[in-house]
Amino acid sequence: MIDVRDIAFAYDEPVLSGVTFQLPTGLTLSILGHSGCGKTTLLRILAGLETAHQGSFRLENQDLFALTAKDRNVVYISQEPLLFPHLNVFDNLAFGLRLRKVGEDEIQRLVREIALQTEIAEHLSKMPHQLSGGQKQRVSFGRAVIIRPRMLLLDEPFSSLDGHTREGMQVLFKKICHEYDITAIFVTHDLKEALKMADRIAVMKDGRLKWYPDIADFIKDPQSGVDKEKSFWTGLGL
Repeated sequence: MIDVRDIAFAYDEPVLSGVTFQLPTGLTLSILGHSGCGKTTLLRILAGLETAHQGSFRLENQDLFALTAKDRNVVYISQEPLLFPHLNVFDNLAFGLRLRKVGEDEIQRLVREIALQTEIAEHLSKMPHQLSGGQKQRVSFGRAVIIRPRMLLLDEPFSSLDGHTREGMQVLFKKICHEYDITAIFVTHDLKEALKMADRIAVMKDGRLKWYPDIADFIKDPQSGVDKEKSFWTGLGL
């Protein structure tokens, strides 16, 4: 179980106030919210890139705030793939394994396995500048998953992609999370994407998190935006 309680953070003004939620391992929580509402700050705190001013973060009853970012085995994926420009696709995928002193034969096996699953096997010798945006994000995702993280934190990872590529990445994300039993928090400002990715859903507004017991409760909430979305499509006669 992921157990986040009463997280608060401020710069000159409060950014997060009393953020609390629980998430069973192996599930994906979508956090929906507009830019500047505190979503990214929350992910950075959970990843260990910022320090909460109060609150706790426990995973399987271990206090992760007591660990450094390196020791949490929690991986943060941003909008930009942030691949190592001097390494080819194979070596980008292998980077985390080599840091962990995994044997070279095992690295070969694991890299080729994840490359097949993320559909980039034919690009292993290419450099990042030779890849499309979608291919770069597949490499970034594969590099994160290959080390078997305890948790993935995804900060609008597909927002810069075109519609077709974005849909393909959403399908890939769900497939890989299921196969690897990944626990994830997926942040987005897109209602349809939040619903598509989610096993659980929450809304962030002005640094406060509204948690829904299940997706059906979110859909029924007049403030969720679902009715407005339905009205838009109905208005087009579709």
